[in-house]
Amino acid sequence: MKFKSTLLLLAVIFSATTVMAQVTATDRISISGKVKDTKTGNAIEAATITAMTIRSENGQKDTLSNTSMSDKTGAFSLSTTKGINYILIISAVGFETFEQPLSAQPGASTMNAGIISLRTEAANLANVMVTARKPAMTLGVDRRIFNADAAVTAKGGNAVDVMKNIPSLSVDVNGGVQLRNGTPQIFVDGRPTILTLEQIPADDIEKVEVITNPSAKYDAGSTGGIINIIMKKNRKAGFNGVANLGIGTPEILNGGLSLNFRKNKVNFFASGNYNRGGGVAKSEAYRENKSNGVITDYFKQQSEGDRTRRFVSARFGLDYFFDNFNSISISQGFVNGRFGLDEDQYQQYLDQNGMLTNTGLRRNFEEDAFNRSSTQINYRKTFDKAGKEWTVDFNFNGGHNGGDAFIYNQRYQPDGTASGPVSRVDNYSTGSGKQYTFQTDYVNPISEKSKVEFGARSFHYVSDDKLDVYAVDNNVATKLPLSNNYRFREMVNAVYGNYSNELGKLKYQAGVRLEQSSFNGELIDSSLKFGYDYPSKGNDLWNTFFPSLYLTYPLSDGNDLQMNFSRRIRRPNFWQINPYVDITDPMNIRVGNPALRPEFTNSFELNYNRTFSTGNVLVSTYFRNNTDDITMYSDTISSKQLEDLHNAAIDPNALLTTFINADRTNRTGIEVTWQQKIGTAFDFTPNFNAQYRDVKATVNGMDLSNQGFNWSTKLMANYRVTGVRSKFANNFSFQLSGEYESPRVMPQGKQKEQYNMDFAIRKDLFKDKAGTITFNINDVFNSRRWGSITDTENFYQDSYRRWNVRSFRLTFSYRFGKQFEMFKRKEGGEEERS
Repeated sequence: MKFKSTLLLLAVIFSATTVMAQVTATDRISISGKVKDTKTGNAIEAATITAMTIRSENGQKDTLSNTSMSDKTGAFSLSTTKGINYILIISAVGFETFEQPLSAQPGASTMNAGIISLRTEAANLANVMVTARKPAMTLGVDRRIFNADAAVTAKGGNAVDVMKNIPSLSVDVNGGVQLRNGTPQIFVDGRPTILTLEQIPADDIEKVEVITNPSAKYDAGSTGGIINIIMKKNRKAGFNGVANLGIGTPEILNGGLSLNFRKNKVNFFASGNYNRGGGVAKSEAYRENKSNGVITDYFKQQSEGDRTRRFVSARFGLDYFFDNFNSISISQGFVNGRFGLDEDQYQQYLDQNGMLTNTGLRRNFEEDAFNRSSTQINYRKTFDKAGKEWTVDFNFNGGHNGGDAFIYNQRYQPDGTASGPVSRVDNYSTGSGKQYTFQTDYVNPISEKSKVEFGARSFHYVSDDKLDVYAVDNNVATKLPLSNNYRFREMVNAVYGNYSNELGKLKYQAGVRLEQSSFNGELIDSSLKFGYDYPSKGNDLWNTFFPSLYLTYPLSDGNDLQMNFSRRIRRPNFWQINPYVDITDPMNIRVGNPALRPEFTNSFELNYNRTFSTGNVLVSTYFRNNTDDITMYSDTISSKQLEDLHNAAIDPNALLTTFINADRTNRTGIEVTWQQKIGTAFDFTPNFNAQYRDVKATVNGMDLSNQGFNWSTKLMANYRVTGVRSKFANNFSFQLSGEYESPRVMPQGKQKEQYNMDFAIRKDLFKDKAGTITFNINDVFNSRRWGSITDTENFYQDSYRRWNVRSFRLTFSYRFGKQFEMFKRKEGGEEERS
C-alpha cells in the first residue's frame, strides 16, 4: 500500500507540473537557428547560444534569459521570456564571438534566427579571456550530455571519478557503473572498448552521453542503456595545448600533456597521461551456517590489502579535410597498466555456542599487467542538403594481459599453535584479446519534417587466455583442476533502419534492428565447448528482431512529452559463462555457468521535459520487463566440488556463487532530474530515482522470488566567486557532490545502502585564466563501500568490501598556444594559403 500511495502522489505531482507548465508557457517564445563555419561551411557543434533581452528605452542588454548549445548539425533551439527585442550571443572554441539582434512580431510564439556564420578566431591565446562556461549538463528526452570539465572533483582522476558526478548513474566500489539499477554498455567514441573505466584518464574526456533507452540505431546488447564516452579532440586553429600535474595521497601522482596543431586542411592532435594511486582495501564477512534452519556454527573474516595501480596512456592522430564535404580522421591510442595487491585475510571459526574452534591466516600476493592499443579510422561525407551525411568507421582494440598470484593459507588452534602445514597455491596467467568493429551509417532528411536512417555493423571479438594453478607441497608443484586454458569468439552482425516524421504536432520515429549473434567458447584442455547462436539453425527468429518507437508531443513551447519503447538483449559476458573457478576468497568462491542464456528486455518510458530561463526539469517514468534475467545465485559448496578443489586451501563451508537465469525481473520507477541556476554564481543539479523491483526465480525447485522498493538521490552543486574587490578571492569555484542509495532486493537477500561525498576547490590563475589549480577530496567521509546480506535456509551472510579509500589530490593545469588566420590575403584581394 505504501508503494501504491507513493506512485499516486508522484502522479499527482507530475500532472500538476504539466498543467502549470501549460499555463506559464504562453509567456515564452522559441528561438531557433543554425551555426556554421564561415570558411568551410561546416556545421559547428557545441556552440554556446545565449539569449538576452534589450531595454527598449536605451538599447542596452538587460537580462540573461536562457542559454543553449548547437547539436552536431549546428542547429539550436532555446525558449525564452516573451519580449520584442533580443540579442543572441554565439560563441564557440576557436571562433570569434558573434552577436545578432533579433526582433519578434507582437504575439509571436516562434522566431527563426536563420544561419549564423562564425569566423575563425585569429588571436593569441594569451589575449583571450573566456567569460562563459559550458553548462555542466544538457538534458533531453532521449539522452543526457555531461560536460566532463564540469566535474571538478574528477580532475586528475579517471573515468570512474567522472561517472560519480553524472545524475542517473551509480558507481560501485569496483568501478562498475549502473544506470537505474541496470548495467549499461560502455562505448568510447561510439564504439565498444576493452578498456575499463579506471584505465581512461578523466582529463582526456570531453563529454559523456547517457542514453537510457536506445533506439534501433544502437547495439541491441544495451538493455541497461548506453554510456558513450567522447574523447577530447581539439580542432582549434594554430598550435595550442594543455599541461597538468597532480600529487596527492594515498600515493597519488598524475600528469598529462595534450597538444594540437591545425593548419589548412590538416589537424594533428596528441596527448599522454600518467596516473598512479594506492590505498588499503578492506572487506569483512559474518556467516551463520545452518542445518534445517538451525545454526550449526559461525564464521568471521576480515581482510586488508595494500593496493597499487599505475597507468600510462598515449593517444595521437589527425583529421584531414579533403574539401567542404569530405573528411577522414585517424587516431591511435596505447594504454599500459600495472596492478599490485598485498593482502592479509584473518579468519575465525566458532561453534554453535560462539566458542572459538580455530583461526586462519591467508596471505595473497598479486602482480598483474596489461597493455592495450586502439585504432580508429572514420570517414565522413556531407552534402549540400543540411543534415544529410554518410559515415564509414573501422575500430580495432587489442592487447595482452598477464600476472602471477601466490596464496598462502595457515590454520591455527585456539591457543595460537599451527594446525597442519601451510597450504600454498601459485597462479600464473597470460591472455590476449582483439576486437574489430566495422560500421556504416547513412542519414537523409527527406524534408524538413521527415528523415530516414540506415546502417550496418559487424563486431568480432577473439580472446585466448591461459591460467595455470599449482598446489605446492615441499617444493613439489601439482597442477590443479582450477587451471583453465580457454578460447572464445564472439560475433554480432546487424542492420537497422529508422524513419521519422510528423503528424501535426506529433513527432515520431519508428525503427527496427536485426542482429545475428554467436558466442563460441572452448576449454582447450578438456575439450568442453559452450556458448549460444541466434538464430539457431533458422529458429528463434524473434530473438534477432529488435524494434523501437519514439513519440514526442510538444504540449507548448518548452514543454515536451515523450513516450518510447524498445526491445533489447543482454548477452552473458565471458566471466559469467566460463566455468572457471575463482578461489581468491576461500570462503566465497565464484564460477561461471556455461548453460547461461541471454536475457531480453522490453523497456517503456514516459518523459516530460520542461525548459525555462534558468534551468531544466526532466521527469521520467519507466517500466522494464527482463525475461531470463541474468542474476547471481549462491549456495554452500558440495563435497564433490570440494574434492575437485583438492589442496587449494578451500574451506568446507565455503559459498559457491554462480549465475542463473531468473524467470523474470520487473522494474517500475520514476526519475526526476533538475538543473537550476541561481544568479550567475550558483547552480545545482539534484537527481532522484525511485524503483520497485519484482524478481521471480526458481532453482532446483527452490523459490527465490523477492520484491521490494529502493531509491537513490544525487546532488552536484557549484558556486563561483566573481565580481568582488579582492583579486585573490575572484575566480574561485567550489563544487560539492554526493549520493545515497537505499538497500535493494536481490533473489536471496538484499544489497546494503551506500553513500559518499566529494568536494573540490578550483582557482583560475593569471590575467587570462590560462592556469588552473584544483584541490579535491574524493569520499570525504571515507564511507564508499559495497555490501550485501544473503539469507537462505542453509546460511546467513552479512558482508562488505571496499577497493578505493578517501583521497586528497592537488592538480595544476596550464593552457598555452597561439592561433592564427587560416588564410592570408595577397595584394589585390587574392587568397593565399598560409
